[in-house]
Amino acid sequence: MKPAAQRSTKPTDAARDAAKTRAPQRLTYVIGNLDRLLRRHMTDALAPLGITLAQYTALSVLEARGPSSNAKVAERSFITPQSANEVTSAMAGRGWIMREADPNHGRVILLRLTPEGAAMLRECEAALRPLESRMLDGVPRADADAAQHWLEIFVRNLRG
Repeated sequence: MKPAAQRSTKPTDAARDAAKTRAPQRLTYVIGNLDRLLRRHMTDALAPLGITLAQYTALSVLEARGPSSNAKVAERSFITPQSANEVTSAMAGRGWIMREADPNHGRVILLRLTPEGAAMLRECEAALRPLESRMLDGVPRADADAAQHWLEIFVRNLRG
């Protein structure tokens, strides 16, 4: 038997055959893995800009949805209202959002993206573009579009 330092780390034919016959992972498991990997890589890509993933998500929500309450930002960002309050307070302090009274509901405060917030969002998107390109490397455009279509349906189905 070879000492451990000399053993090959290449998979044997038997190991490759076993991998081929193994049951495929559940789609939910694969999507969960992708979510964790994306969170890690997105956090790393955004860090040099001085913005957290939660802040980027909130900016994205405000751009897509327009002025929104803290509760709506929390719901769309998949964080608690308490966490959203911390996130939006930090963003307001940096001038990325502004708070204003809801003209239709006296007790609700709306959060609105500022020009500085929109500019930061553009910087974030530029920083994340290489990650998306890496993820989609070798995937035909039509397949990437189809994957996005189905993922959006999955999200809609689970939101209820």
